[in-house]
Amino acid sequence: MDTVSYKTLSANKETANKQWFVVDAEGQTLGRMASKIAKVLRGKYKTNFTPHADCGDYVIITNAGKIVMTGNKMKDRKIFSHTGYPGGQKRISPTEMLAKDETSVVRHAVKGMLPKNKLGAAILRNCYIYAGDEYEQEAQKPKALNLNDLK
Repeated sequence: MDTVSYKTLSANKETANKQWFVVDAEGQTLGRMASKIAKVLRGKYKTNFTPHADCGDYVIITNAGKIVMTGNKMKDRKIFSHTGYPGGQKRISPTEMLAKDETSVVRHAVKGMLPKNKLGAAILRNCYIYAGDEYEQEAQKPKALNLNDLK
């Protein structure tokens, strides 16, 4: 009897086959956009997804200041942070956060959907967020990514 052996392939840095994508955030709902971007950054859409390796793609997000939140979340929601000292709690609304730095709300949302460890920090470095249309990674020839096509 002829036996067939199949090997499970595990991706690593050398075999990751990373690509570059551009996402236009204008008019996109923040949470839905961030979850799909996190999946692309993590590599969950790839057939050789490996949970313990950085096998995801690079993502460039443009027009980060033009995102949308449904309802009154832009002014009513409070984003919590803590300095680590007693009484160091800080709460800020997304509107105030956008006024300080237009990319910070998108970065905060994507970071919250990645693993909370060294791998998550390494994956977040593959995400480039810009407030306007221009970005510095022209040499990588990124492809446009339509988030509505992803499931």
